[in-house]
Amino acid sequence: MPTIVMTHGAFCAGWAFEAFRVPFEARGWTVLAPDLPGHGERGGVAGLSMSDYAKSLVSLCENLPERPVLLGHSMGGLVSQMAARRVSPQALVLIAPSAPWGVTGSSIEEAITAFGVHMVDPFWASAVSPDRHLMRHHSLDRTPKPRRDAILDRLRPESGRAVREVLNWWLDPFMTTSVGSGPLPAPSLVFAGERDVVHPVATVRQTAERIGGTLRIMPGMSHWLIGEEGWEDVAEATLSWLETEVRLAV
Repeated sequence: MPTIVMTHGAFCAGWAFEAFRVPFEARGWTVLAPDLPGHGERGGVAGLSMSDYAKSLVSLCENLPERPVLLGHSMGGLVSQMAARRVSPQALVLIAPSAPWGVTGSSIEEAITAFGVHMVDPFWASAVSPDRHLMRHHSLDRTPKPRRDAILDRLRPESGRAVREVLNWWLDPFMTTSVGSGPLPAPSLVFAGERDVVHPVATVRQTAERIGGTLRIMPGMSHWLIGEEGWEDVAEATLSWLETEVRLAV
């Protein structure tokens, strides 16, 4: 059976895909949704780098019987991009992905967030607590309240180092989040929510162009494309693309 590895975003864990994975399993896919390092119940993320997250994804894939499909949401989309050249996945699906090194934000909201991250000290070695207000009004703004409240209750701290590597890439001389030059070695589908202010369409379009992927904009949708109203359409579009365009089917 084809295997798809789903990588979660910042402040989350593998539970973020509890609903999104169901249509894939119903079609016979093997779904893996691991917790990134430090994101489990007893984990600690302080000091961890985006490179640590990418290495963990590569290690998991190296022990699979065949090359998987990589799917990542938000920060997990960038982790998947970083791992792609070493994994050589059969396909790559990025859902509202964080942009790789060198892709400049396209909105004032992104600039304000990056500046705010830069001003927090000592941010590099710390664990950052989730901002429930921002999550409620920007990431989860189209998620029904009962589901939104349940998600907010499960959020966990994120590595300040990883967040800074993502948002302040121009201050990182090691180019940690670089995905290399040229298209990534797999057919790629990149989703953007039309109303997403976390990773706006214009920024996600740059990411898709950087990796040689196909951009698909979801009308009226925001950032939590894996669980807000209409997430089923995102899942179905992914399955259809894998089964018809990439021709991966069970």
